[in-house]
Amino acid sequence: MTNQELLDSLDILTANSGAFAGGWLPGAGEPVPSMNPSNDSTIATASMASMSEYEVIVQSSQETFAKWRRLPAPARGEYVRLIGEALRENKSALGALVAMEAGKIRAEGEGEVQEMIDVADFAVGLSRQLYGLTMPSERPGHRLYEQWHPLGPVGIITAFNFPVAVWAWNALIAAVCGDTVIWKPSPLAPLTAIAITKIVNTVMEDSGFEAVFNLALGGAEGVGEALVNDSRIPLISATGSCDMGRTVGTAVAARMGRSLLELGGNNAIIVMDDADIELCVRGALFSAVGTAGQRCTTLRRLIVQSGIRDRLAERLVTAYQTVPIGDPLAEGTLMGPLISRQAVLNYQAAIETAVSQGGTILTGNEVLGGPGNFVKPTIISIPSDADILQTETFAPILYLMEFDDLEEAIAIQNGVNQGLSSAIFTDSLSNAEHFLASTGSDCGIANVNIGTSGAEIGGAFGGEKDTGGGRESGSDSWKAYMRRQTVTINWSGDLPLAQGIEFDTT
Repeated sequence: MTNQELLDSLDILTANSGAFAGGWLPGAGEPVPSMNPSNDSTIATASMASMSEYEVIVQSSQETFAKWRRLPAPARGEYVRLIGEALRENKSALGALVAMEAGKIRAEGEGEVQEMIDVADFAVGLSRQLYGLTMPSERPGHRLYEQWHPLGPVGIITAFNFPVAVWAWNALIAAVCGDTVIWKPSPLAPLTAIAITKIVNTVMEDSGFEAVFNLALGGAEGVGEALVNDSRIPLISATGSCDMGRTVGTAVAARMGRSLLELGGNNAIIVMDDADIELCVRGALFSAVGTAGQRCTTLRRLIVQSGIRDRLAERLVTAYQTVPIGDPLAEGTLMGPLISRQAVLNYQAAIETAVSQGGTILTGNEVLGGPGNFVKPTIISIPSDADILQTETFAPILYLMEFDDLEEAIAIQNGVNQGLSSAIFTDSLSNAEHFLASTGSDCGIANVNIGTSGAEIGGAFGGEKDTGGGRESGSDSWKAYMRRQTVTINWSGDLPLAQGIEFDTT
């Protein structure tokens, strides 16, 4: 399928407005080009939402919320089920669009769409399981329990590297909880957002609930600032850098709103002497090179025990040199481009800094010629106290360091400000359990004998420290999109007080 046939199949260009409020608005804001990072060409141009259109979007979302929350949760789940089916029908084309616009290889693009489908399935089941607890009351003839209610319109801010899956984590679960959503996608990936909104609208059209899933394309200023500071939006779920999270979290807290933050990673794998080297090589390679190092769960730091360090380094260097780099839509490509020329400059600057801090380049450190933003994945052997290790560079740069014992390795791993994903490779039960204990990894995700990336949707996704503390997708993450209400019912005919307090006015 050619690029033009792809765009035609998704019917994107018949609605290149980035403003949707139950129907397409003109998109009266500034135009934004969608760039193909593989060849620096413009795929198409989309129009941002204007501030007046943003106001329409919020009001429409509020009005629809008043109706949507009254619909029984299983009925809301049926709409999400139909959205999942519509995504299945468009999986191939959507996956290719993600590859074209975000630079992911096609398999990863389709994998991201499959993740949306899986989240839809999860949310449908969840629509019958929004449980509250019943607790024993200390007062006779009383019932004490909790129930959960929808919050209201939820703002969703997504990043370029997962342009559709992260929206699904939030929007589909929020929808079965009874919320409406306003999506502000990255301006680097406007077409995928428009395509998803069109697909969703085929399900919601003529339902009376067209404004459950809304779109407000814009930059950090304008629409972004308005959304974050809007007291009508009780929850902002934002994915991006730690710096972005500090700005969003502070602004939302200032208005007493809620924020769900998924921020930087700076993830590490600890490799023990007893590890299976080939298993580790495969896990580290995908974690470090997948999506050209542009995942929040990308492996940045490989912490290797001294007895295995040289063998593992040699094996990894060999594997890195065999990675096919090129057009992400071409068969056989395993690594596509960085998202922009600025990302390439950041890659070069990080390598230069690492070398100045005692790093030795083992492989990589090359910007490939020709159009597009292609670089070679790089491994740098570096002292574990180098300052560059505190910085997350969104590029395929892997820092390799050495340790003697597990306590030292855990201290190195935990010695950064971020706390998203972590892993250990070992055949020792004792080592694994030590790593997973409260004195082990301080990250929100801890894996044994698998890499740092590739989380499943059934488990809560998120991290600690500067990663923001948010949890999305599986487990009980749905609670972030609802408000808890504690209820006491007195059916006794008397009025005893809690804690045995006597207050008799007779």
